[in-house]
Amino acid sequence: MKIIKTVHEMQEFSLAQRTGGKTISLVPTMGYLHEGHISLLREGKNRGDVLVMSLFVNPMQFGPKEDFSKYPRDFDRDSGLAKSAGTDVIFYPDVQEMYPEPFKTSVYVAELSGMLCGKTRPEHFKGVTTVVMKLFNAVLPQRAIFGEKDFQQLVILRQMVKDLNMPVEILGMPIIREPDGLAMSSRNTYLTMDDRRRASSISKGLLNATEAFQKGLKDGKALQGIVRSDIQAAGLKEDYIEVVNEKTLKPADVVSDTARIVVAAYAGNVRLIDNMPLKKIKKKK
Repeated sequence: MKIIKTVHEMQEFSLAQRTGGKTISLVPTMGYLHEGHISLLREGKNRGDVLVMSLFVNPMQFGPKEDFSKYPRDFDRDSGLAKSAGTDVIFYPDVQEMYPEPFKTSVYVAELSGMLCGKTRPEHFKGVTTVVMKLFNAVLPQRAIFGEKDFQQLVILRQMVKDLNMPVEILGMPIIREPDGLAMSSRNTYLTMDDRRRASSISKGLLNATEAFQKGLKDGKALQGIVRSDIQAAGLKEDYIEVVNEKTLKPADVVSDTARIVVAAYAGNVRLIDNMPLKKIKKKK
């Protein structure tokens, strides 16, 4: 497994692979890998000849009062896990390599970036789209794999790729969960034991809403209320609970098969996000 730290070396490596007829899969990460990341790496390995994992804690997507400085980091641990999952290259640039001074350019997807998480984190998605564009330009992948836990991010990146005619396929993979249903996240390490226990109410509420939809409930507000009841009972603080169209992220008052219920809530001081698709169970013939 190679460790590459500069954009120039990464581009030279990728161009050589592509010239040789090989396809490149990219899994962007901020490190502190968990089984969710590993599932993306395995999928990337299956989807291409060369698997590149980027490891970069991106300061541009953190707000001034957010957790950039304390975000968990452990390169030795992450590189071992990446290697065991079949990663061929870790692209591991530092901040100066990614944002050489004076850095003046950013990428922003209008409308979608101001919804949901964008209401309370107004600069977040500009940081995400900018760094992902830079990673695509450095790694030159034919496809990139992301998790559906960050569903709004997935929709925004697909829009960016479409709008800017980028020759990169964006793949979204299902959420990997803990045994009690909590969506895996590097930020789960911040949770106290009590907050960790209460955080499982998010997935519980989503499951209850999904089951209600499958039984015939199509009113978006009522489905939101089911999730709200569960997280309030657990003492979590709601940021938002919305039923949205999966492509536009606009509210879906009457639910169709293209809707998804999305949640952001605080367990103690830790902000957690999660979502589930609202889809009918297909009956076996």
